[in-house]
Amino acid sequence: MGTEAIAQSVASDRPAERPAAKPVARSPGYDSYLRALRRRALSIQAWQFGLVAGFLVLWEIAPRAGWINPMLTSYPSAVARTFMTMLQDGTLATHTWVTVSETVGGFGGGMLLGLACAVALWWSPYLYKVLDPFIVVLNAIPKIALVPIFYIWLGDVASIYAMAIAVSVFVTILMLYTGFQAIDPDKIKLARLFGGSRRQILYKIVLPGSVPTIISALKVNVGLALVGVVVGEFQAAKAGLGYLITYGSQIFQMNLVMTAIVVLAVISSLLFVIIQTVEAIMLRRHGAPR
Repeated sequence: MGTEAIAQSVASDRPAERPAAKPVARSPGYDSYLRALRRRALSIQAWQFGLVAGFLVLWEIAPRAGWINPMLTSYPSAVARTFMTMLQDGTLATHTWVTVSETVGGFGGGMLLGLACAVALWWSPYLYKVLDPFIVVLNAIPKIALVPIFYIWLGDVASIYAMAIAVSVFVTILMLYTGFQAIDPDKIKLARLFGGSRRQILYKIVLPGSVPTIISALKVNVGLALVGVVVGEFQAAKAGLGYLITYGSQIFQMNLVMTAIVVLAVISSLLFVIIQTVEAIMLRRHGAPR
């Protein structure tokens, strides 16, 4: 058989090449649905910005028009001037850094201590039955009542960290332990059937399966830690945004008070964005649905 005949035979044995698939055009109804979703999202954002802008305008006009006493509420332009003055002389950065560092320390301490306690309670059901009523009672105690005790025991600095941890740790324990208990028991039984130790079950099944619960605890704790820090600064601090609020209220400088509150709102928003980023990374790594 000649070379040309062989080539023709091989070519005839090859499957016929399929033409490239054309992209399926979206239906007009689907395009309309997507446009409606975009309009809805833009409408929500417009309402959000509008509500903020309306609140600021009303807050500016009401004291100037004499509807409310400006000494009690201040107004946005005065708060902006105070903010710029404190930003230029460095006092605002100093007080903000103190509050942020205390919040991060209290948040980290509360999460680590809460996680360790939740693991210990999951590890020993007997220990959980012993400590459960005490944890519930301690969680129900108003934490503000502990501020003077911490101040006497720990001093003016450590008491703030202790307050931030106390506010968040018991909620963390209860949330994480509940998440650990919600893990599918069939998975744990299967791991034990194949000879998995309790430590392996913890690290391979319980903790990875509790990632959504851990993220929820992070979201709750970051706000609670900030609340604990500010409450602690009301009592004992010589610096920080809580100190500024207390000092400003004592000398009737509402501009100072409102400036500190605005900065606290900004800090809360930034912490929320950071936790959202951590959530996206953790869920992507563990393959959980977002």
